[in-house]
Amino acid sequence: MTSNGVAGHVVARSERQAMDWALVLASQGIEAVIEPASPSGAWTLHVPAGDLERARESIRLFRRENRRFAWRRELPSAGVVFHHGAILWAAALILVHVFRDSLLSAGRFDSEVVRAGAWWRAFTATSLHSDVAHLAANTLTGGVAMGFAMGRFGPGTTLALTLAAGAAGNAFAMAARGTPYLGLGASGVVMGAVGLLTGHAVTWWKVSRHASRRVLGGLAAGSFLFLVVGVDPAADVLAHFGGFLGGTVLGALASWWRWERGDRAWMAAFVATTAAAWTLAMLLP
Repeated sequence: MTSNGVAGHVVARSERQAMDWALVLASQGIEAVIEPASPSGAWTLHVPAGDLERARESIRLFRRENRRFAWRRELPSAGVVFHHGAILWAAALILVHVFRDSLLSAGRFDSEVVRAGAWWRAFTATSLHSDVAHLAANTLTGGVAMGFAMGRFGPGTTLALTLAAGAAGNAFAMAARGTPYLGLGASGVVMGAVGLLTGHAVTWWKVSRHASRRVLGGLAAGSFLFLVVGVDPAADVLAHFGGFLGGTVLGALASWWRWERGDRAWMAAFVATTAAAWTLAMLLP
């Protein structure tokens, strides 16, 4: 350890522990450089001297949290928590459904109308549902996915990026079909949230350029989750896939460039986009 402006260090017992700790530090904005094992088998994380005490405290808290139960393991996702803002998101969908009959014709995704220029319907359709069962499925599944995505990226960033992913899913389905169709539902947004969490796996490359196996493992796990919750013959699988794909790309970019640092700006963008889309839908049905 040093305190004169050069890097201090933290010693880990294994490569896995070193990479896990480095990701914990990265989540706290602390850059760490991993030094391969010494003859004793220990791995070293070098951090700026000014961040050394904060780094050690972050690791101490991480280890304490993961010692609570025997079945818990040290995982890079341990820094991701559930954000209860997802409950407000679900409540907003329920409120919109109360007024569904007066909003449906103006807000649902109509491919012919969208092709004629009504781009806003790609956004408004994500807050409408065909019936209570459809609404319940999206609020329950989406509540979990959105909650964890908000815990990682912040509520504003998550709302804005999943809205964009949902709209992208509608556009993807329209382009893939090529024939007129009607669509609605928050499923693309929900799949966008799953995609955000999947794309988060790229942060392993910020820890080590040798972490491709972990990155690919995270992407594979997210893709499997999509297959479990997003592929249903009775649903709009194309819109689901488009939302998941868009969310994964946005999640990777957001994780790499730390977009959550502008969470308030993202929240403003979400509110402005939603308000503009619904205003245009009601004025220009």
